[in-house]
Amino acid sequence: MTGGSINVTTMPPRLNFYSASRSLAIRARPSIASHQPRIAQIVSWRGFAEEKQPAGPNQGGGIGHVSEEAADYADVTGETKPDLSQGTPVQEILKRDQEGKEYAPEVIKEEMDGGKSAVDSTTFANLMALGQMQNIAEGGHGTDPVDVGHKYGVPELPLPPNANLHYRYDPVVEQVTNLLMRHGKLSVAQRNMAYILNHLRTAPPPTPNPARPLLPGAPPPSQLPLNPIGYLTLAIDSIAPLLRIRSQKGAAGGGNALQIPVPLGLRQRRRTAIQWILDASSKKRSRGSGKGQFAQRVADEIISVVEGKSNVWERRQIVHKTGTSSRANVSYGQKRRRLPT
Repeated sequence: MTGGSINVTTMPPRLNFYSASRSLAIRARPSIASHQPRIAQIVSWRGFAEEKQPAGPNQGGGIGHVSEEAADYADVTGETKPDLSQGTPVQEILKRDQEGKEYAPEVIKEEMDGGKSAVDSTTFANLMALGQMQNIAEGGHGTDPVDVGHKYGVPELPLPPNANLHYRYDPVVEQVTNLLMRHGKLSVAQRNMAYILNHLRTAPPPTPNPARPLLPGAPPPSQLPLNPIGYLTLAIDSIAPLLRIRSQKGAAGGGNALQIPVPLGLRQRRRTAIQWILDASSKKRSRGSGKGQFAQRVADEIISVVEGKSNVWERRQIVHKTGTSSRANVSYGQKRRRLPT
């Protein structure tokens, strides 16, 4: 400071690298490569038929084909060589591969097991052709009608009046099933019916009682389990009564009832016999517990009927004796015919 004047000396500002770096703009270097997509040029090469293709991993010095292996094995053992030009059948490959055989088609399995193949299966056209050839061999003509047979029996004509959806079922089995049904549960009755038939089929042959013979013309006892429906029908028809006793109150005088025998039809006779068997079965004691105990008791009662051990035979005999003793009352109540004047 001189002569009243003041000289201020200023210092240069301190350099700050952080603030200097913030003011710099960093830009990326522009790419020179073009943004157009590159298309690779495909060059196709096709060889001629006489040129040799490159060998694969399993060719050349690798493992040979199955047929070649079988041919080499046949050279050692002296067996017949397979035809290499035809390839290896699938059946021969599956014989060596048990795991693959399990997942093979059913047609190949049947052919490997010795069954007839799909090619040799008899069709309707083949049967017709064989029938025409048979007609020509017997001296007939090829246009003659051919009877090739039927898988199921042809229905008898004319059809019965009740030929409907349920006509294909056996009438005895259907009637027993309906009488077995309780509270409208048809599926339970059908299950019990199936159990009864299966028990009759697997049970030992019965031993009939000569004092209580079955229907004439019945098959031998040893053959009854082979046909459980016939077994059931024979037992029901053998004990089916021929008549029923109707009581007419006051007809005998003094308020006494008069016993009148009434003949029964086939379905009525079977219904009575089935009811007798079911009543006798309900009085038996079960040998165990479960849903099939009632069906088991019914099946045992049917076998007892065929063997002559059931009490149903005595019940049938009482009805027939009563009908014989009261046969004079058959015409009771019938209108007298007027004699012509």
